[in-house]
Amino acid sequence: MDLGLKGKKAILVGANGGIGRKVAQAFAAEGCDVAICGRSQEKVDKVVGELQPSGVKVYSEALDATDAEAVPAFVDKAAEALGGCDIFISFTSANPGEDTDQAWETILKTDILPMRRGIAAALPHLEKSDAGSILCISSTGAVEEFMGVQPYNAIKAAVMNYASAQAQALAPKGIRVNCITPGPVFCEDGPWAYIKENVTEFYDSIMSQIPTGKMTTGEELARTVVFIASPAAAGVLGANIVVDNGITKRVQF
Repeated sequence: MDLGLKGKKAILVGANGGIGRKVAQAFAAEGCDVAICGRSQEKVDKVVGELQPSGVKVYSEALDATDAEAVPAFVDKAAEALGGCDIFISFTSANPGEDTDQAWETILKTDILPMRRGIAAALPHLEKSDAGSILCISSTGAVEEFMGVQPYNAIKAAVMNYASAQAQALAPKGIRVNCITPGPVFCEDGPWAYIKENVTEFYDSIMSQIPTGKMTTGEELARTVVFIASPAAAGVLGANIVVDNGITKRVQF
């Protein structure tokens, strides 16, 4: 299937590792030009090196996404460097795992605010696209019990609501907005690799809840993200796509 991504432009915030890195690789493999950013220059440079053999145009920057000016500035520079923006996704997130004022502030600054600022900055560029697409990244922690009372789950639920509202607001402008809701995703440089080796009991408890007996891989999630973002999924708008190997037990409709 031709996803219609060749020559398109994807701006990805926080794609210097984990899920974002896998998504950047998947877009590049489809011939889509990619802009990435992340906190670590070393990790950003590594991802750029992985993308370049695809022959696509790549723009990169190391930045602190919690800086209110950083993400909007990156989006504008990336759109200029790539020659536009057709797809915007923000992957930045954090999970302190506690219910404190500091934890709430950390997740707000790391997760939903960079996403909101990035979308706002990307809109003028997306409005010029013939295939404008925004994906918001939530979590099954928003809809299933996960690690007790904590702001991460609540804010990921807010991401779903925000994506739904944006989908209705931006559809008349020709911009599709959808939400991707992953369960646990295993990437070799992601948190679950660390948890598997260092917090074995918790890792095993999560695995026992997955009926397939395996976590979603970064590559599997990336393929779903790229398809939903692509022109091939032009009829998908305002959807919440759960990718979790069955860990979510609720009826999903």
